[in-house]
Amino acid sequence: MLALENINVSIQSVPILRDLSLSIGGGELVGLVGRNGAGKTTTLRTIVGLMKPTQGTVILDGTDITSLDAHKRPALGIGYMPEDRRLVPQLTAQENIMLPAWVNNDIDVKTSMELVFDLIPELTELANRKAMLLSGGQQKLVALGRALMAGSKILLLDEPFEGVAPVLVQRLMEVIAALRRENLSILIAQSELMHSVSLLDREYVIERGAIISDGSGASRGERVQAGQSSRQVTP
Repeated sequence: MLALENINVSIQSVPILRDLSLSIGGGELVGLVGRNGAGKTTTLRTIVGLMKPTQGTVILDGTDITSLDAHKRPALGIGYMPEDRRLVPQLTAQENIMLPAWVNNDIDVKTSMELVFDLIPELTELANRKAMLLSGGQQKLVALGRALMAGSKILLLDEPFEGVAPVLVQRLMEVIAALRRENLSILIAQSELMHSVSLLDREYVIERGAIISDGSGASRGERVQAGQSSRQVTP
Protein backbone atom coordinates (compact mmCIF):
# COMPACT_ATOMS: atom_id res chain seq x y z
CA MET A 1 0.00 0.00 0.00
CA LEU A 2 2.65 2.53 1.06
CA ALA A 3 6.43 2.46 0.95
CA LEU A 4 9.12 4.97 1.84
CA GLU A 5 12.45 4.12 0.26
CA ASN A 6 15.72 5.67 1.48
CA ILE A 7 14.08 8.96 2.43
CA ASN A 8 16.32 11.88 3.42
CA VAL A 9 14.79 15.12 4.68
CA SER A 10 16.61 18.21 5.93
CA ILE A 11 15.39 21.44 7.50
CA GLN A 12 17.68 24.41 6.85
CA SER A 13 20.50 22.01 5.92
CA VAL A 14 20.06 20.04 9.17
CA PRO A 15 19.38 16.33 8.44
CA ILE A 16 16.12 15.15 10.03
CA LEU A 17 15.44 11.83 8.25
CA ARG A 18 18.38 9.67 7.21
CA ASP A 19 17.89 6.93 4.59
CA LEU A 20 14.57 6.04 6.18
CA SER A 21 12.67 3.12 4.69
CA LEU A 22 9.40 1.58 5.85
CA SER A 23 6.33 -0.04 4.36
CA ILE A 24 2.67 -0.60 5.24
CA GLY A 25 0.61 -3.34 3.67
CA GLY A 26 -3.07 -3.21 2.79
CA GLY A 27 -5.19 -3.35 5.95
CA GLU A 28 -2.10 -3.34 8.17
CA LEU A 29 -1.77 -1.35 11.41
CA VAL A 30 1.84 -0.29 11.96
CA GLY A 31 3.47 1.75 14.74
CA LEU A 32 6.28 4.27 14.32
CA VAL A 33 7.84 4.64 17.76
CA GLY A 34 10.51 6.99 19.04
CA ARG A 35 11.40 9.76 21.42
CA ASN A 36 10.28 13.33 20.85
CA GLY A 37 12.45 14.75 18.09
CA ALA A 38 13.28 11.34 16.61
CA GLY A 39 11.63 12.19 13.28
CA LYS A 40 8.15 10.67 13.61
CA THR A 41 6.20 13.79 12.66
CA THR A 42 8.59 14.61 9.83
CA THR A 43 8.01 11.11 8.45
CA LEU A 44 4.24 11.60 8.42
CA ARG A 45 4.55 15.12 6.98
CA THR A 46 6.74 13.71 4.21
CA ILE A 47 4.10 11.12 3.33
CA VAL A 48 1.40 13.80 3.01
CA GLY A 49 3.71 16.10 1.05
CA LEU A 50 4.22 18.85 3.62
CA MET A 51 7.94 18.04 3.66
CA LYS A 52 9.92 17.33 0.51
CA PRO A 53 12.72 14.74 0.62
CA THR A 54 16.14 15.65 -0.71
CA GLN A 55 16.55 12.00 -1.65
CA GLY A 56 14.36 8.93 -1.71
CA THR A 57 10.94 7.88 -2.93
CA VAL A 58 7.36 7.81 -1.59
CA ILE A 59 5.28 5.12 -3.29
CA LEU A 60 1.52 4.65 -2.88
CA ASP A 61 -0.20 1.70 -4.55
CA GLY A 62 2.81 1.23 -6.80
CA THR A 63 2.86 4.87 -7.95
CA ASP A 64 5.69 7.29 -7.20
CA ILE A 65 4.08 10.32 -5.50
CA THR A 66 7.31 11.92 -4.23
CA SER A 67 6.88 15.08 -6.33
CA LEU A 68 3.08 15.30 -6.00
CA ASP A 69 1.88 18.50 -4.31
CA ALA A 70 0.47 18.14 -0.79
CA HIS A 71 -3.00 19.46 -1.71
CA LYS A 72 -3.41 16.68 -4.28
CA ARG A 73 -2.57 13.78 -1.96
CA PRO A 74 -5.87 13.56 -0.03
CA ALA A 75 -7.52 12.70 -3.35
CA LEU A 76 -5.38 9.54 -3.33
CA GLY A 77 -7.05 8.35 -0.12
CA ILE A 78 -4.49 9.62 2.41
CA GLY A 79 -5.91 10.94 5.70
CA TYR A 80 -3.71 12.76 8.22
CA MET A 81 -4.37 13.51 11.89
CA PRO A 82 -1.66 15.87 13.19
CA GLU A 83 -0.56 15.76 16.82
CA ASP A 84 -1.84 19.29 17.51
CA ARG A 85 -5.17 18.53 15.75
CA ARG A 86 -5.08 21.73 13.62
CA LEU A 87 -8.81 22.37 13.87
CA VAL A 88 -10.26 25.71 12.78
CA PRO A 89 -11.51 27.10 16.13
CA GLN A 90 -14.37 29.19 14.71
CA LEU A 91 -15.82 26.30 12.68
CA THR A 92 -18.12 23.66 14.11
CA ALA A 93 -16.99 20.09 14.61
CA GLN A 94 -18.91 19.00 11.51
CA GLU A 95 -17.46 21.83 9.41
CA ASN A 96 -13.96 20.80 10.46
CA ILE A 97 -14.70 17.21 9.50
CA MET A 98 -15.95 18.42 6.12
CA LEU A 99 -12.80 20.39 5.27
CA PRO A 100 -11.20 17.66 3.11
CA ALA A 101 -14.38 17.41 1.03
CA TRP A 102 -14.39 21.17 0.43
CA VAL A 103 -11.00 20.97 -1.26
CA ASN A 104 -11.41 17.55 -2.89
CA ASN A 105 -14.37 17.08 -5.19
CA ASP A 106 -13.60 13.36 -5.54
CA ILE A 107 -14.72 12.58 -1.99
CA ASP A 108 -18.14 10.93 -1.73
CA VAL A 109 -19.40 13.24 1.01
CA LYS A 110 -22.55 11.33 1.94
CA THR A 111 -20.83 7.95 2.19
CA SER A 112 -17.80 9.36 4.00
CA MET A 113 -19.87 11.30 6.53
CA GLU A 114 -22.01 8.24 7.24
CA LEU A 115 -18.86 6.21 7.88
CA VAL A 116 -17.42 8.88 10.19
CA PHE A 117 -20.57 9.20 12.31
CA ASP A 118 -21.12 5.44 12.33
CA LEU A 119 -17.61 4.74 13.61
CA ILE A 120 -17.53 7.72 15.99
CA PRO A 121 -21.16 8.29 17.09
CA GLU A 122 -20.02 10.77 19.75
CA LEU A 123 -19.46 13.25 16.93
CA THR A 124 -23.21 13.46 16.35
CA GLU A 125 -23.77 15.39 19.57
CA LEU A 126 -20.63 17.47 18.98
CA ALA A 127 -21.44 18.27 15.35
CA ASN A 128 -22.75 21.81 15.88
CA ARG A 129 -20.32 22.89 18.60
CA LYS A 130 -17.50 25.26 17.76
CA ALA A 131 -14.14 23.51 17.86
CA MET A 132 -12.85 26.09 20.34
CA LEU A 133 -15.43 24.90 22.88
CA LEU A 134 -14.41 21.24 22.77
CA SER A 135 -12.08 19.51 25.22
CA GLY A 136 -8.72 18.20 24.03
CA GLY A 137 -10.06 14.65 23.84
CA GLN A 138 -13.15 15.74 21.89
CA GLN A 139 -10.93 17.65 19.48
CA LYS A 140 -8.92 14.47 18.90
CA LEU A 141 -12.14 12.68 17.89
CA VAL A 142 -12.99 15.50 15.48
CA ALA A 143 -9.48 15.44 14.01
CA LEU A 144 -9.77 11.68 13.54
CA GLY A 145 -13.12 12.14 11.83
CA ARG A 146 -11.62 14.73 9.50
CA ALA A 147 -8.75 12.35 8.62
CA LEU A 148 -11.34 9.68 7.82
CA MET A 149 -13.01 11.96 5.27
CA ALA A 150 -9.90 11.73 3.09
CA GLY A 151 -8.38 8.50 4.35
CA SER A 152 -10.19 5.92 2.25
CA LYS A 153 -6.93 3.95 1.86
CA ILE A 154 -4.50 4.95 4.58
CA LEU A 155 -4.62 6.91 7.84
CA LEU A 156 -1.61 8.63 9.40
CA LEU A 157 -2.16 9.31 13.11
CA ASP A 158 0.38 11.43 14.98
CA GLU A 159 0.32 10.83 18.76
CA PRO A 160 -3.43 10.11 18.84
CA PHE A 161 -3.39 9.31 22.59
CA GLU A 162 -1.15 12.15 23.76
CA GLY A 163 -2.74 14.49 26.33
CA VAL A 164 -6.04 12.60 26.41
CA ALA A 165 -7.87 11.40 29.54
CA PRO A 166 -7.87 7.60 30.07
CA VAL A 167 -11.57 7.20 29.24
CA LEU A 168 -11.05 8.82 25.84
CA VAL A 169 -7.83 6.88 25.25
CA GLN A 170 -9.88 3.71 25.55
CA ARG A 171 -12.50 5.11 23.18
CA LEU A 172 -9.87 6.10 20.62
CA MET A 173 -8.44 2.58 20.78
CA GLU A 174 -11.89 1.14 20.10
CA VAL A 175 -12.34 3.43 17.10
CA ILE A 176 -8.92 2.54 15.70
CA ALA A 177 -9.70 -1.16 16.14
CA ALA A 178 -12.95 -0.61 14.22
CA LEU A 179 -11.06 1.20 11.45
CA ARG A 180 -8.76 -1.77 11.16
CA ARG A 181 -11.78 -3.98 10.56
CA GLU A 182 -12.68 -1.65 7.67
CA ASN A 183 -9.42 -2.84 6.04
CA LEU A 184 -7.80 0.59 6.21
CA SER A 185 -4.02 0.77 6.41
CA ILE A 186 -2.97 2.78 9.48
CA LEU A 187 0.35 4.23 10.60
CA ILE A 188 0.45 5.45 14.21
CA ALA A 189 3.37 7.63 15.33
CA GLN A 190 3.90 7.45 19.11
CA SER A 191 6.46 8.14 21.79
CA GLU A 192 5.51 4.85 23.42
CA LEU A 193 3.37 1.80 22.71
CA MET A 194 1.63 1.59 26.07
CA HIS A 195 -1.85 2.12 24.63
CA SER A 196 -1.72 0.58 21.17
CA VAL A 197 0.63 -2.40 21.52
CA SER A 198 -2.29 -4.84 21.44
CA LEU A 199 -3.57 -3.33 18.18
CA LEU A 200 -0.42 -3.30 16.07
CA ASP A 201 0.64 -5.86 13.51
CA ARG A 202 4.23 -4.61 13.89
CA GLU A 203 6.21 -1.48 14.58
CA TYR A 204 9.26 0.46 13.50
CA VAL A 205 11.53 2.14 16.05
CA ILE A 206 12.99 5.44 14.87
CA GLU A 207 15.98 7.20 16.41
CA ARG A 208 17.71 10.34 15.11
CA GLY A 209 15.78 10.10 11.87
CA ALA A 210 16.68 6.49 11.07
CA ILE A 211 14.84 3.20 11.55
CA ILE A 212 16.82 1.15 14.06
CA SER A 213 14.53 -1.89 14.32
CA ASP A 214 11.26 -3.32 13.13
CA GLY A 215 9.31 -6.44 13.96
CA SER A 216 6.13 -7.97 15.27
CA GLY A 217 4.67 -10.55 17.61
CA ALA A 218 5.92 -11.63 21.02
CA SER A 219 9.18 -9.67 21.00
CA ARG A 220 7.38 -6.35 20.53
CA GLY A 221 6.86 -5.57 24.20
CA GLU A 222 10.48 -6.38 25.02
CA ARG A 223 11.92 -4.14 22.31
CA VAL A 224 9.90 -0.98 22.42
CA GLN A 225 10.77 1.18 25.36
CA ALA A 226 11.91 3.97 23.05
CA GLY A 227 10.78 7.27 24.44
CA GLN A 228 8.84 6.83 27.63
CA SER A 229 7.40 10.34 27.86
CA SER A 230 5.57 12.21 30.59
CA ARG A 231 1.92 12.66 29.70
CA GLN A 232 -0.14 15.72 30.48
CA VAL A 233 -3.77 14.70 30.73
CA THR A 234 -6.54 16.79 29.20
CA PRO A 235 -10.08 15.81 30.21
